[in-house]
Amino acid sequence: MAPPRFVADEMVGRLARYLRFVGCDTIYARGWPDDEILRVARDDQRILLTRDRALARRSEHALLLTSVGIADQWKAVRAALPSVPDEIAFVRCTECNGEIVPYVPGAHDPRHEGVPWERVANGLPLYRCRACGHLYWEGSHTAHLRTQLARWTAESSP
Repeated sequence: MAPPRFVADEMVGRLARYLRFVGCDTIYARGWPDDEILRVARDDQRILLTRDRALARRSEHALLLTSVGIADQWKAVRAALPSVPDEIAFVRCTECNGEIVPYVPGAHDPRHEGVPWERVANGLPLYRCRACGHLYWEGSHTAHLRTQLARWTAESSP
């Protein structure tokens, strides 16, 4: 089963990034008017994530989040939608929501800037967003996120 798809308003931008970390297709509607957010949620059959009570009331499929903190927001989403993955998946760009694919840089690749060549030399996997070119790899930040998500998920389980 595919993970749920979301549209997140600008009040929950950090949550949108975390949902992308776990592979959820999550549009971040920063600066969008409410009517556009509602249209995208409806037309694309996405769940609206918001802290705006009035906006949530206008949507048939909204999850109203009451907390400002990312940990509590994550727990609320997982409680309402247990099918949301809780493992890091290199499939969605945290910057633009584009598709992430394995990447093997070549010596003449014009997009080699920013490539951690020690990772390439050691055969560690790299990933790049097809849409914006953002580069990803396993690192200490990934381990930290995994620990954080595991803790939050455990705390939200009955």
